Amino acid sequence: MLLDRLIKHAGKLCRSQDGATAIEYGLIAALIAVAAITAMNGLGDQLKTTFNTTSSSMSSANATAAA
Repeated sequence: MLLDRLIKHAGKLCRSQDGATAIEYGLIAALIAVAAITAMNGLGDQLKTTFNTTSSSMSSANATAAA
């Protein structure tokens, strides 16, 4: 019974444009996620470099002030 209802619902979904629209929105969301992850990876490397440079500068200034 449940399988019959599932098959009937899947058939309606295939004939309907709503299913295609949902798939398109899913693909768009996936593409946006991939783009965001790629951008964040590049930005993450840049931020890591910036924080390391700042940390080194602060350590040098602290060592100079303590001397």
